[in-house]
Amino acid sequence: MIAALIATMLQVAAPATALPCTQALCDADRLAPVFAKLRFARGSGRIVRIVQIGDSHTAADQVTGSWRTLLQARFGRGGRGVLPPGRPYAGYLTRDITATQTGPWTTAGIFGSAWHPGGGPLGLTGYTLSTDTPGATIGLRADRAELGFDRFTVCALTGPNAGSVSLTIGGVQQRWSLAAPTAGSDCTTLTSPLPVSSAGVAVTQGPVALTSWSTEAGTGGVTLSNLGTVGAQLLHFDRTDDSVVARELAQYGPDLIVLAFGTNEAFYPRFTTSGYDAQLQASLRRLQRLAPGVPMLLIGAPDSATRLPSLQTGAAGVSLPCGEGEWRPTAALASVQAIQRTRAHQLGLAYWDWSQRMGGRCAATDWATQVPPLMRGDRVHFTSPGAARIAGWLEADLEAAMAKTVADPAAAR
Repeated sequence: MIAALIATMLQVAAPATALPCTQALCDADRLAPVFAKLRFARGSGRIVRIVQIGDSHTAADQVTGSWRTLLQARFGRGGRGVLPPGRPYAGYLTRDITATQTGPWTTAGIFGSAWHPGGGPLGLTGYTLSTDTPGATIGLRADRAELGFDRFTVCALTGPNAGSVSLTIGGVQQRWSLAAPTAGSDCTTLTSPLPVSSAGVAVTQGPVALTSWSTEAGTGGVTLSNLGTVGAQLLHFDRTDDSVVARELAQYGPDLIVLAFGTNEAFYPRFTTSGYDAQLQASLRRLQRLAPGVPMLLIGAPDSATRLPSLQTGAAGVSLPCGEGEWRPTAALASVQAIQRTRAHQLGLAYWDWSQRMGGRCAATDWATQVPPLMRGDRVHFTSPGAARIAGWLEADLEAAMAKTVADPAAAR
């Protein structure tokens, strides 16, 4: 009897081991605060701000653009949200709003030809636009009348030698001096009594360095900002300046931060599981420190494929073929996805498995060969129909989790 009692006590005292989440959306209860705000967004004057930081999938605004449309159709259009200032690179595209730029400007960024070590602080968007020339301008114009806005925010670097700009939104104009006793950054917001379709920045005295701008509509609803850098990995976002990013996060007040990296990590020729694991943890902790208390969603790397044998074998192992063709995922992709899922759970983020929703390993080849194709021929990037499908799945999974959270906050895991 004593032995049986001890055994029973040990069973009761032993901690329960939680089974790992294998669903497409995991730890959705961590998004409960943003779900609660979304319920009352439409027509309330309250804007629910979602900021997605990522690579070319985010920069292209195909998935995020389709997701934005779905969110705003249900919860109200809160505006276009945060964007890099001006036109930071050739081929820069936006959805619903058009950016213009005149005069000489220099772009600094976190990756590629725009990355200049020691070239000055970078903020939330990953880009800084600079000029010394009075009269240089940048502007934003809504693509349709119903996409008007009444709030215009600009963030810039400040310091002892900084110049000044003239800001306009509709008929409202304001001069903003960037001079400050010490180097730093600041943001300012102009409002219009009525919705307008354009806003702009004109340099009145150089030098000027702008790090972000945004438009919002005061009727309430959702903004979804797509802050992507083509070719970037999450480690490149670590090149941004802590104080500048923190200032912008405080200004824009995101209710949800979405991170969508992993494709370029999986294609990195010198990938190692230990190196990526350490870097991912450090980057996630940094963002949590800069945005304390803000819910975060980590989107796992989508399925992709390559024909390069050098990427099909590596430190992460050997990638098996997808049928009889020469296309297969990189050797690192499965490791990237597994590490993302594990660290998101351990570090307090929700996780969405993009690859699983596509159909899992080797889905990229099927997507690229469908008629019409859902992926481009490179088996990495998506067509507009494919991006719209992904956005629909993401929103459907979040909607289902939101319904469970409202009914039973403990049931959304």
